[in-house]
Amino acid sequence: MKLSFRNSFFTLAFVGLLIAFMVVAKHILIPIGIALLLAFILFPIHKKLRKWGVGNIFSGFLSILVLVIIIGGGITFFSAEIIALSDEISNFGEKLSKLYADVIFYINQNVSLVEDLNKDQLLKDLKSWMKNSAGSLLGGTFSSTANFFTGLVTMFIYLFLFLIYHEGLVRAFLKFSPSEKRGQFFEMLKGVQQVGQKYLSGMLILIVILGTVNSVGLWIIGIDSPFLFGFLAASLSIIPFIGTTLGASIPVLYAFMSHDQLWVPLAVAILFWVIQILESNFLNPKIVGNSVNVNAFAAILSLIIGAAIWGVAGMVLFLPFAAMLKVVCEEYESLQPVALLIGNKNFQDDTSNKKSWFKKLKEKFTSN
Repeated sequence: MKLSFRNSFFTLAFVGLLIAFMVVAKHILIPIGIALLLAFILFPIHKKLRKWGVGNIFSGFLSILVLVIIIGGGITFFSAEIIALSDEISNFGEKLSKLYADVIFYINQNVSLVEDLNKDQLLKDLKSWMKNSAGSLLGGTFSSTANFFTGLVTMFIYLFLFLIYHEGLVRAFLKFSPSEKRGQFFEMLKGVQQVGQKYLSGMLILIVILGTVNSVGLWIIGIDSPFLFGFLAASLSIIPFIGTTLGASIPVLYAFMSHDQLWVPLAVAILFWVIQILESNFLNPKIVGNSVNVNAFAAILSLIIGAAIWGVAGMVLFLPFAAMLKVVCEEYESLQPVALLIGNKNFQDDTSNKKSWFKKLKEKFTSN
């Protein structure tokens, strides 16, 4: 086996430049990536409207309008629930500050970090610090909100362009392949589109199911605004692995701070633990897993790399992008090892094949 230093150097250099470009241009690439995934799921609606005789531009506008109505409905629902809980949230902040002061005072009593530490003074200093930092926090909130809405408008512009110019984009990409293999190349592009479409549609179905089950369970336990916490936890499940845990910790912490009985937060924790087991072992593999078909190692790696490059957006986007990359790599012989490393088929347990594979490997080495 020969190792080409030149090819290895160019490969590593290309990967390094690609990562640097993704970091530098993330404010441009993140809206494009989100718009591309949304275009995949809105494409059937756009196509159906075109068949009904609606014009290309107006079909794109109506497709995006459907998305805006859904997003607007979700934002309105969450906003109304948060406003209804405004008093409880204020009390929740005070209780959290008091809990923080109690924990610091308890640790200092046992470790003696600071002499003559007064709990009331510590709580007063904490409230003063929060009041003084409110201005800078508010300014940062306005800045983040402005950047968010700028990115949101940019994303909708990209989405509209993807929908109305998708035929021209496909024809342009087909020019990259030889004329005798354009049919195969078109099937590859279609496979990439189907992966993104099935992933997003599967996630939406999963969020609806998890949100309903979470909300009913929280309502039975007696948590205020069960649909807010239930669907918030379900929506965070779009972040692989850590999203479900993060979504469960919010209602557990709220139940712990808003109820005097210990069984309430314990019941909420057990509820989300059971739901997470069902989601990880049954719902996610059946609804989303078949469309992604990425092994756990590649999924965790994409989560870490995505978080390092694009933050939360990268944690959400890099998993479907890894699945799309697998589809592309499967069509090129030199990239098929990459597809095997990303895919799930090469890592599935098959006892009979495993024994024969190890037996053949042993015979090969013993014969040499």
